[in-house]
Amino acid sequence: MAQFFGDMKEKCSQSVVIKDMEAAVFKALLHYIYTDTVAEFDEKGEEVTMLAQHLLAAADRYGLDRLKLICEGKLSDGINVDTAATSLALAEQHNCPRLKAKCVQFIIRNREVLDAVLATEGYKYLAASCPSVLADLLKSSLRVG
Repeated sequence: MAQFFGDMKEKCSQSVVIKDMEAAVFKALLHYIYTDTVAEFDEKGEEVTMLAQHLLAAADRYGLDRLKLICEGKLSDGINVDTAATSLALAEQHNCPRLKAKCVQFIIRNREVLDAVLATEGYKYLAASCPSVLADLLKSSLRVG
């Protein structure tokens, strides 16, 4: 709202440059705004998961709460060893408690899954960007164990 209706330069500009967002994500964001759907979510695969992660951040940035819930649901349904830690970091950063709980539940369900997640690049990102989540993860694993 501030960007387009406040006293920012975009209010008077003929064009707006969107930084920090890939073209495919912006295209999906615009498609959602005009159609209330995310057509790409009908597909499966790593590209769709990455789109959902980036779209979640964009939805949070622009206050599109319904899109944020749709992305949260898509990510929750596709949690695996490779995506769990990154999705957990996103859930923490963008206030998605349902996704956070599902990621934690997935990660601590058994020792093999935990060890596999700890070996991912996503876990390194989680540890660097959201160290407080590691304490939550430890507490949750102690309750289960």
